[in-house]
Amino acid sequence: MGKKGFVLCVCQGTCPSFTKMDIFAVLSDIRREKLFDYVCLHPQLCVEDGDEFIKVLLSGGETEKLYVAGCDPRMQGKMFRDAFESIGFDKEKHVALDIRNKTTEEAVAAIKKMVEENP
Repeated sequence: MGKKGFVLCVCQGTCPSFTKMDIFAVLSDIRREKLFDYVCLHPQLCVEDGDEFIKVLLSGGETEKLYVAGCDPRMQGKMFRDAFESIGFDKEKHVALDIRNKTTEEAVAAIKKMVEENP
């Protein structure tokens, strides 16, 4: 069985929609819960190096499911489509969550719920 990966994308950490959240506390809480095989942070997946990050992250074929918390799920699907296609990652194995404007606690709860609903 492949690995479950988690990426927290924070819109450079300067977007007003992330001011109520301690991004490092979110990552630490999620890591301690052992919901994923790995967790990581990216400052802005929607830029060109975001595609490169996704390609490198998934290129080994070990990740079965990729969970991304950041902006709008529909937007994530559009942004990552080319990267997924270029390495043969099934877009149905991408689970997206919008965590903008949440507190640290709200973001952690939403991530846990995302995993429960999409094991």
